[in-house]
Amino acid sequence: MNHMGWKGTIRSVNAAVKRAERNARKRQRELELKQKHLAKMEALEQASYEVDIYNNHIDLLQSLHKECSSTIDWNLILNTPKPVKPEPNKKYEREALVAKANYKPSLIDKVLNRSDAKNKVFDKDILEAKKRDQEYYQDSLNDWEISINDRDESIETAKKVLENDPQTKLKVIEELDPFSELDSLGSNLLFQAHENSLIEITIKVHGKGIVPNEQKSLLQSGKLSVKKMPIGKFNEIYQDYVCSAILRVAREFFSILPDHEVIINAEDELLNKSTGHIEDQIIFSAKILRNTLNNLNMDYIDPSDAMENFIHNMSFKKTQGFNRVNKIETETA
Repeated sequence: MNHMGWKGTIRSVNAAVKRAERNARKRQRELELKQKHLAKMEALEQASYEVDIYNNHIDLLQSLHKECSSTIDWNLILNTPKPVKPEPNKKYEREALVAKANYKPSLIDKVLNRSDAKNKVFDKDILEAKKRDQEYYQDSLNDWEISINDRDESIETAKKVLENDPQTKLKVIEELDPFSELDSLGSNLLFQAHENSLIEITIKVHGKGIVPNEQKSLLQSGKLSVKKMPIGKFNEIYQDYVCSAILRVAREFFSILPDHEVIINAEDELLNKSTGHIEDQIIFSAKILRNTLNNLNMDYIDPSDAMENFIHNMSFKKTQGFNRVNKIETETA
């Protein structure tokens, strides 16, 4: 098996499709550049910068759903044409022969009897050129063999994906891993394939570590104000973050696999009232349908309100936050 595998084909299929960054991500990059100059900032400028960082972080949490990787066309990969086998090419030898044929001894070459020596140099160049042609052909042949292996592996993967093979789908998710932004925020994902080939994804959201418990703003004087975030506001941002993450994971999932539905859960630490201990518990579960998701205008939806479009379990109160819920049943989903 070659080093590139089927991912090489996928990259080439999607090479022309650029990933569109949402405004919150562009703003984040601008602020990261500004951070390098933080030490030189005046106090008021530092205060403004801290508020910008805070606002951008909230914006990022609530806009995860607005961005997505490009879609993989598995039918296109399935029908990838066979690469053309390279033919031997005498390009360098021809150039060397032309150089020798065009050589006309100058008067001084004739006087000093240098013509034979120069022709020997040309003959040596021709031998070197033949060697270069052979090396180039061998390299082309090696690349062609890699391309053939890559194509065969790609087609085999595409075939299994389109046949709804659960293990191949898990392999595709693992290999492509399009969920890096959630990873960077501190959430991690678990994947499970069921007997009916339905994929179940559980996001461990770690919301209390991701959503800030303080809010920052500028006073009229331009100085920084840091206050404890009201619990209602914290919970609203937390809910939006969870729902935005659910939508983002669903979009990324449908971009890399041809499935029509997926079960996505969110899990976080909650007080288990029967044991009195803080434990990981399901706080959200939804069955997301591709067609329904595709009909949403991601730039304008409220991520929490958008969940009304799907079968879902969520118990949430602004004053209390999330409560434990049951998972959507995968057998009947």
